[in-house]
Amino acid sequence: MINLQEQTIFIVDDEELILKSMKRIFDKLGFLDVRTFINGTDCVNALSEEPFLILLDYHMEGLNGLDVLRKVKRYNPNTYVIMMSSQEDITNAVDTLKFGAFDYIVKGDSDVAKLEFSMNRIVKLEEKILAPRESLFSKIFNYF
Repeated sequence: MINLQEQTIFIVDDEELILKSMKRIFDKLGFLDVRTFINGTDCVNALSEEPFLILLDYHMEGLNGLDVLRKVKRYNPNTYVIMMSSQEDITNAVDTLKFGAFDYIVKGDSDVAKLEFSMNRIVKLEEKILAPRESLFSKIFNYF
């Protein structure tokens, strides 16, 4: 079973207030390794730290969220990325999902609840991925 609280999490947003508030939320939830980045370039430069999950702002100066997402997925396609944006642009959401984002969350009143829901989905997916699989041989043997 995966313990998400022990995984490295990156939060990337060009608004310092959002970075601080998101970090505070994760700290209160008991996450041990949460790192914040004020721009996409710093995040990309830190990918060697193998983050499990990246919360990524869509609209940023320099490298925008979509650019960062593409670089993250080229570096490690197994890294979970949750894109966050203050705009409800369906085209942006579709593009991010098309390029490998796990979810697209619109910032607002219920974004923390949506984030929690998305993270629970990640845990369930990881549990299924890591669950022992019955071999083809044992399936055939057990069939008879």
